[in-house]
Amino acid sequence: MPGSKPGERRGGRKKGTPNKFNADIKGMIIGALSKGGGEKWLVRQMTENPVAFMGLVGRVLPLTIAGDPTAPISIHIVTSVPRATDGAVVVNGQTKAANGHARA
Repeated sequence: MPGSKPGERRGGRKKGTPNKFNADIKGMIIGALSKGGGEKWLVRQMTENPVAFMGLVGRVLPLTIAGDPTAPISIHIVTSVPRATDGAVVVNGQTKAANGHARA
């Protein structure tokens, strides 16, 4: 094309303009949710369809979590509490007594 530069946009939506089709679909979904019971329906889905509900939660949560640079966010996932044979808790490879103090 005469006068065009590589990467130059010609026609179509301007950069950053939302897709009208997506906006229309979103409006229909919100309308159906409102007519179908709204929040009460979602609460019921949380127990009846937890996998689908958590997928929905994952889509509406922000993708980036920002924190204070001087106190960074720390996430610890605990699937079980490892215990020594005498009932003491094992934390980061160290055995701790019930009072939380490290044992020798």
